[in-house]
Amino acid sequence: MTPPVPDPSVGPGQAGARSQGAPSHVSPRHPRLDPLADRYAARTHGMKSSEIRALFSVVSRPEVVSLAGGMPAVTALPLDVVGSMIGELVSGMGAQTLQYGSGQGDPRLRERICDVMALEGILDASPSEVVVTVGSQQGLDLVTRVFVDPGDTILAEGPSYVGALGVFQAAQAHVRHVEMDDDGLIPEALEQALLECRARGDRVKFLYTVPNYHNPAGVTLSEERREAVMAIAEQYDLLVIEDNPYGLLGFEHEPMRALRARNDERVIYLGSFSKTFSPGLRVGWVLAPLAVREKLVLATEAQVLCPPSLTQYAVARYLDTQPWQQQIKVFTELYRERRDATLESLAALMPRGTTWSKPDGGFYVWLKLPEGLDAKLMQPRAVAAHVAYVPGIGFYADGSGREHMRLSYCYPEPDQIREGVRRLARVIEAELDLHSTFGSVDTGTFRAVTSTPRPSSRSVYPPPVIGPANGAEGGEPAI
Repeated sequence: MTPPVPDPSVGPGQAGARSQGAPSHVSPRHPRLDPLADRYAARTHGMKSSEIRALFSVVSRPEVVSLAGGMPAVTALPLDVVGSMIGELVSGMGAQTLQYGSGQGDPRLRERICDVMALEGILDASPSEVVVTVGSQQGLDLVTRVFVDPGDTILAEGPSYVGALGVFQAAQAHVRHVEMDDDGLIPEALEQALLECRARGDRVKFLYTVPNYHNPAGVTLSEERREAVMAIAEQYDLLVIEDNPYGLLGFEHEPMRALRARNDERVIYLGSFSKTFSPGLRVGWVLAPLAVREKLVLATEAQVLCPPSLTQYAVARYLDTQPWQQQIKVFTELYRERRDATLESLAALMPRGTTWSKPDGGFYVWLKLPEGLDAKLMQPRAVAAHVAYVPGIGFYADGSGREHMRLSYCYPEPDQIREGVRRLARVIEAELDLHSTFGSVDTGTFRAVTSTPRPSSRSVYPPPVIGPANGAEGGEPAI
């Protein structure tokens, strides 16, 4: 029997992908490797490991300095106290903590979540509007399931959180990136994107934004722009999904007033305890209007029945009995020291033409390479030099961003950071030497390199694009 001939128009991992209305049956691309390849749902086409997940086998090697994954410094917690607290929960309340719970989440935890959000100016939240989730990643997935149909358009900053792009790809949505600069999302670019989508007849379901200490760009949406973004949302009837895992981890000022504090009807808020307590407990939440909350609870029950009881009780007990706001200050000072080590090392060691963001909170620095260099092609040489980073390509739906990389300073000690930056600088210098020798030849693939002129001297990230979300299988840990 002659094996089926693969369709050359379909890329690896996309066998059977077709526009709506096309025949649904397509011969499997690799029938001998995967006999079920022709049965997968359309939403699986293009799924692949994220740029971060692909690095896991590398960054676990002790000789490698990892500036890649965003793993919180949980060793700064009083681990003996936390361990005793969880043990007491099981021994004293095992009948509750080891049992099924509510699909919406533990009522006491939802009350304490409202206390946490009050630090960012959300003073009108009710526990009845809170849905506890398995990390904010599940919250984002639930919101997308509730609102997005295949072919819908989602507006998202460019670059954008890789885990969000994975969720949007699974929903078969199109992502329209909106430009950012050093002050975060550019309101004029948002309005232009909305007008262009309206002219094309695109169904824009929401704007997804990380306004505080952005992942991966490291920038924060200014106060003036927060007001402008919400005015545009009101004018264009736009729903805003505010993802805010880093909001309490600012180095220079008190927490900024959340977008949700400015409008309780147009903003759905996602929060997490992964960055301020423990990522391993996997506890996050969604704050949404009551009608949306009902649908989120139904989606939760269909997906996982209920969030884990033990981890919810553990977080609630921690908030009830421990000086958690003081612990956040401990984390903040630790991350500030590591941020400073990163910025000082970059300033001292990076070659001319390299630029980077200067975060005042959170976990990340967004670095732009000198003209002509490609962070993805350079990555194997960096790994050989025992330093790891995340190429910028993973943070765009269309695979752009090759001239960028994300550096994470939250996990390594300051001395490790300095050594990692030193190694990285040497790799970049070696790449520049190669390009100087070969001119405009791309040393990774021997294709001509072209560069896009910067629109201005201001630090603006690459222009908006429209296209299907690039599959990025991700979860909240180390992302």
